Amino acid sequence: MFVSGSTRLGTEGMGYPSRAVREWRRRKGWTLLVWVVVVSLALADGRRVRQPRCPHGCTCTKDNALCESVRSVPHTFPSDVVSLSFVKSGFNEITGGSFAHTPTLHLLLFTANSFDLIDEDAFQGLPHLEYLSLAYNNLETLPKDVFKGMDALTKVDLRGNNLICDCKLKWLVEWMHHTNATLDQIYCSGPPIHQGKKINDLLPHSFDCIAAEFATYQSLKFESISVDAFTLGNEQYVVFAQPFAGTCSFLEWDHVEMTFRTYDTIESTSTVVCKPMLIENHLFVIVAQLFGGSHIYKHDTSASKFIKIQDIDILKIRKPNDIETFMIDGESFFVIADSSKAGSTTVYKWNGNGFYSHQSLHPWYRDTDVEYLEISNKPHLILSSSSQRPVVYQWNRSQKKFDRRTDIPDMEDVFSIKHFRVQGDLFICLTRFIGDSKVMRWDGAMFKEVQTFPSRGSMVFQPVSTGNWQYAILGSDYSLTQVYQWDTKRGQFVPSQELNIQAPRGFSLVSIDDRVFLLASSFKGKTQIYEHLMIDLSN
Repeated sequence: MFVSGSTRLGTEGMGYPSRAVREWRRRKGWTLLVWVVVVSLALADGRRVRQPRCPHGCTCTKDNALCESVRSVPHTFPSDVVSLSFVKSGFNEITGGSFAHTPTLHLLLFTANSFDLIDEDAFQGLPHLEYLSLAYNNLETLPKDVFKGMDALTKVDLRGNNLICDCKLKWLVEWMHHTNATLDQIYCSGPPIHQGKKINDLLPHSFDCIAAEFATYQSLKFESISVDAFTLGNEQYVVFAQPFAGTCSFLEWDHVEMTFRTYDTIESTSTVVCKPMLIENHLFVIVAQLFGGSHIYKHDTSASKFIKIQDIDILKIRKPNDIETFMIDGESFFVIADSSKAGSTTVYKWNGNGFYSHQSLHPWYRDTDVEYLEISNKPHLILSSSSQRPVVYQWNRSQKKFDRRTDIPDMEDVFSIKHFRVQGDLFICLTRFIGDSKVMRWDGAMFKEVQTFPSRGSMVFQPVSTGNWQYAILGSDYSLTQVYQWDTKRGQFVPSQELNIQAPRGFSLVSIDDRVFLLASSFKGKTQIYEHLMIDLSN
């Protein structure tokens, strides 16, 4: 049955897409395909690593790069570059990590440059580097460990530089003796002791690179006018005379806190010297006072305190200024220098129960210092005085007393004298408050001048020694304290360092727990303690 108005059905009417639809879909498919291809190519291009170009100022070939007059080390090079050269560069420093971006380098050359500084990490990150040339770059030194981590090195060229063969370059000599890399002959341009020598022929012990200094360690909150160190049992102690507080202050070493702490005190008046003296393991302390007389104390170990056992004759010792202790032929003595117009410098002797006046050296001379020493193996005393030249006394063994031997000519106004020895030779340091202080040497018959030091305002010129180090410390009320170190080759003292101590009056060294300390008394400021430190200049 046919329905009126119906149309004839073709393939379109049977559910198939029309021709127009099929054409649209065909075109749509091509478009999608093209789009997929384009996107795929774009993604592939994005994943591709772009090859770095040759930096500006550089010329690159297959595996080489040459940079001339560049102002800095470029950070990028083509990945196949294994040889890199810099000529007449516009930079004067090679900083740390400069080649961290080129780890595949096998050869690195610098020629006709002028470098002021090369950082110790300048070549870090070059494990494959075999050849390194720093020739003709006006180098004076190289930092320690600059070749560290470069185990592949077979050749290093350092020719044509101005290398200073001092302690800073000691490491290079050590490295040359241990490395597998070869070096051409290179020469020292200084210092004078090595100038012109082949660095290749030097040995590590050719360098004297150990120095020393006194470094601030501890400040004590009191003024003092004298200082002495002594040993009691197995412990080290120090004692300071405090004139304003009127005490002898004893300090001991705290092995835990690593500081000096209060141990004991002796109360006194206007104290100028607290001199420790050990006799048969008993500790005595001679306390010299400007007023109220001077006294002798003994340390009572059972009561753990000091007990006064004796007064010193006030008619002989009116104004004590210095005390020296010594032994002659097994007998114990001390001598007090008296600086009053009416007193007398006096020697005291231990008789088993106490000390008695053994000899008055001379009255009325206002002695300011006394020094005990041995000259040609014979006991001597040297007295310094404000009224005459230093006087030398020699021990008379038959009389068991000191005889006046001579004086030291042309040395008026000497405040104090302290002695020291270097390689068997005897020297003395003479302190002058006005004029020049001096170092003199005993020539077998008399002390002869070796060296002069400007010393206005000086009241102490103290030689001290530890190990192979010999010093002389010159204090002043008007300037910084000068530390001088003995130069064996010159046979003289040379400046070492300066210390800031107000009105220093005495110095003493003490060795504790393998450490050495310098104790410095200060009349107008805080008493100071310094540590003697070793410094390796090659580091």
